[in-house]
Amino acid sequence: MEKILIIGASGQIGSDLTIALRNIFGNENVFATDIKQPPQDVLESGPFQILDVMNENALMDFVVKNKITQIYHLAAVLSGNAEKLPLKAWEINMKSLLSILELAKQIGIKKVFWPSSIAVFGNTTPKLMTPQLTYTEPNTVYGISKLAGERWCEYYFNKYNVDVRSLRYPGLISYKTEAGGGTTDYAVEIFYEAIKSHKYECFLKADATLPMMFMPDAIDGTIKLMEAESEKLTIRSSYNMAAISFSPAEIAEEIKKHIKDFTITYNPDFRQKIAESWPKSIDDSVARTDWGWQHRYSLSEMTEIMLKEISKKLGISYN
Repeated sequence: MEKILIIGASGQIGSDLTIALRNIFGNENVFATDIKQPPQDVLESGPFQILDVMNENALMDFVVKNKITQIYHLAAVLSGNAEKLPLKAWEINMKSLLSILELAKQIGIKKVFWPSSIAVFGNTTPKLMTPQLTYTEPNTVYGISKLAGERWCEYYFNKYNVDVRSLRYPGLISYKTEAGGGTTDYAVEIFYEAIKSHKYECFLKADATLPMMFMPDAIDGTIKLMEAESEKLTIRSSYNMAAISFSPAEIAEEIKKHIKDFTITYNPDFRQKIAESWPKSIDDSVARTDWGWQHRYSLSEMTEIMLKEISKKLGISYN
């Protein structure tokens, strides 16, 4: 019986992933942990414990006591917040990953999942259909930590046979948890503001096209990668993963189809420079070939669901 530990279960990815994994492996076999309280459904559906991944002794004790066989390590300081606290972000992002990899090596964890990001790319990276293998010269703390993490993951697989798997997530959009300090957070904030006030001031320029993905696709892809046969995986750093690409102006137009008087203005901040260093679209053909990755949701389908679910959550009708 698999015993799964999720670190960062209260975050944007973790809160959805916890429920999905509990549906597959059973509520009692998926252990959610974080340094903050999770959404109610995570708290009520199975075991949850406050756990700081930076506390190596507590982490080891938890893993051994609960006979953990798989770890999903999702805790990180994201791109926007990392630029405000660069050394702290580097320490948290890197030390936590190395602790997990070393733990997996020492006690024989079956599988580890760790998310990378399109932040590993930089100004020298081809912007359109960025290939799996390309220039990776990030200019943000978050991107640097993710690129270093990719190298460590591949090293631990090659050197110690730690079965660690990773995805370079694009911007992720979810109605379940609100924005958490990333450069693509506007694509979540815009829905909340559209429903609440029918207007939004965006911190990126109108034409700042970036690769994005609806959270259900990200969760499906993550689980599919983790369930793939090890010998089919040709990438042990991190797989490119893509779904839809759009700009703030394009998502605003999609929202206007549902909220006729919605308006958007633009006041770019430091995150615009980060966005300019990232790709506009991603070539994820290696993931599609190796383990059958396919996305499901289009921009229009995602917009309709986001408006409906956030409206329900806020108790506000947007019509």
